[in-house]
Amino acid sequence: MKKITKVQPSLRVPKVAVSELNVRKAATRLLNAKLVSTEVSYVQRVLGNTATQDELDARVLAVRKLPWSEIALPD
Repeated sequence: MKKITKVQPSLRVPKVAVSELNVRKAATRLLNAKLVSTEVSYVQRVLGNTATQDELDARVLAVRKLPWSEIALPD
């Protein structure tokens, strides 16, 4: 006799918009500081239009540790 097991559906992680406001809110919550516009632009450029909250948080924390030459776009 075979044992029947139920397959649970995978949990769907909601995505949030990677807007300037959401990036700034995440920075305030995580860093207790504001990001400059170049850092916000970098996060938006790397993540695209949408990302999970965990991805957004990780990128906001990482942006302060990156060298400026990697964040800023050349003129």
